[in-house]
Amino acid sequence: MPTLTVKNIPDELYDRLKAAAQAHHRSLNSEILYCVEQTLGARKIEVKDELAIAKALRAKTASHPISDAELDAAKNEGRA
Repeated sequence: MPTLTVKNIPDELYDRLKAAAQAHHRSLNSEILYCVEQTLGARKIEVKDELAIAKALRAKTASHPISDAELDAAKNEGRA
């Protein structure tokens, strides 16, 4: 796995990264990797995999159909 060295990090940015790492219970390196992944969208979505997950979820919940009225009521209840 490649290694990257980042130079000339502004003190304020370094302090913010350290604080975020501590708040998220991660090492500074892990926090930086997390930030980069979030910014660059590290995970490519595979449509076929997402469809397989959706189909499996539909199969799992098929025996418990929910009407539109029940769905609307649940949404409105959560907004109250």
